[in-house]
Amino acid sequence: MRLDWVPALERPDLLAAPVRRALEGMAQQGPVDVAGVKVAEIDPDLADTAALVEASGMPMDDMANCIVISGQRAGEERVCAALVLGTTRADVNRTVRKALDVRKCSFLATDEAVERTGMEYGGITPLGLPDGWRVLVDAAVLDRDAVVIGSGVRRSKLRMGGRTVAHLPAVEIVDGLGLPA
Repeated sequence: MRLDWVPALERPDLLAAPVRRALEGMAQQGPVDVAGVKVAEIDPDLADTAALVEASGMPMDDMANCIVISGQRAGEERVCAALVLGTTRADVNRTVRKALDVRKCSFLATDEAVERTGMEYGGITPLGLPDGWRVLVDAAVLDRDAVVIGSGVRRSKLRMGGRTVAHLPAVEIVDGLGLPA
């Protein structure tokens, strides 16, 4: 299976509304070259990283997964998204917990993550997340020529340069966020 990549804003039908709005805002404000952010339509059954790699033959090293994590401190909820390469898993219990400055954190419940992000499960991405959410990105993501991430919907994926990810809104680069899977 070959993916046909086109500039993301040329196919807004393949983007969740918050992702589209974020890309449109970045196109007006910079510093991200939005023309370099591509989208490809996929079978929704291939939204899972492993399934897409198997069907497309793309390297797992070029995939990046986004998870949503929450914790509490003094009654205040602290939420972040974590983006790690497909060959790793997010170090939730140490690195994310420390970054959020909470005693305990966990994955946000699927229904809640979907409702709060306005994105589909399996398509959640670091673009277009709610204001105030931090986006932790493993430093290894920046070393990739290109990474494939969610588009907010299950029927497509985004591709952008690894270094481009560093310039997305609210991104914080974190060494050691991704642990070997």
